[in-house]
Amino acid sequence: MTTDRIHRAISADGTEIAGRVHGQGPPLVLVHGRLEDGELSWGALRPLLTDRFTCYAMSTRGRDLSADHADLSPGRLVEDVIAFAASVGEPVGLVGHSSGAGLVLSAAAETTSVVGVAAYEPVVPAVINEDDVALVQAAIGRHADAAADGRDADAARILFDESPMATDDEVAAMTALGHFDAMARYVPVSLRELEQAASSQAPDFSDPAVLGQITAPVLMLLGERTAPWATDSLRYLDPHLPDSRVREIPGAAHFGPLLAPEAVAAELTRFFTTVHAPSQTPQASAADG
Repeated sequence: MTTDRIHRAISADGTEIAGRVHGQGPPLVLVHGRLEDGELSWGALRPLLTDRFTCYAMSTRGRDLSADHADLSPGRLVEDVIAFAASVGEPVGLVGHSSGAGLVLSAAAETTSVVGVAAYEPVVPAVINEDDVALVQAAIGRHADAAADGRDADAARILFDESPMATDDEVAAMTALGHFDAMARYVPVSLRELEQAASSQAPDFSDPAVLGQITAPVLMLLGERTAPWATDSLRYLDPHLPDSRVREIPGAAHFGPLLAPEAVAAELTRFFTTVHAPSQTPQASAADG
């Protein structure tokens, strides 16, 4: 019998954080990327996991069933993930995509209730080349301009179409799926998050001191067809993590969880089946021998 319910938690500042729960088995907390929520980000991938895992598709503040709050700073979003994961009541696996991948890495550095972390293409701005940085900054500007004109669906598309964050094929596929139309409702909250992130002085997930505190094993995933920024980001992160491995998803790019869900699900299943497996005691091992 599968589970289909709403799980709620209270973040450190009192904000209610909610997520929809599906499946059965060891718990995975799924953390969405920018302009998405727990259902929108994981709708294609989640059904491929629910026969093996209980998937808690949480939404950060201001999205879906979670309460909104004026404070959308990166530190508060990390607190949302920590509080939600802790409220499950047992050790969890954390899965994050894009900006959500950064959140799960930050959260894993601050809690011991995590058995493993899977991060799909976390973005490390400091290692992105100057040309791509200029493209991203210009896309954010046009993204904000479109939102100011009330064209939120166009704003969502511009953020990915006019930057190196998505391939042309991905943009075409997401347009056909109506994904940018669905993202439109989160353009205002995303703009607030970007503004507050730009002014934040707190260490982010890419700080070596933060990465060094992650004791859980980490699986870093990237698409075979993603732009070089993703490879550069993972190449930077990998040596700073005490226990990490990198896997490439054939044929995929940045939106692999949406557009190549079978291949992503296979990697997640292999990883979390291993880290969730109960360790044997010496007595049990001897008896088995």
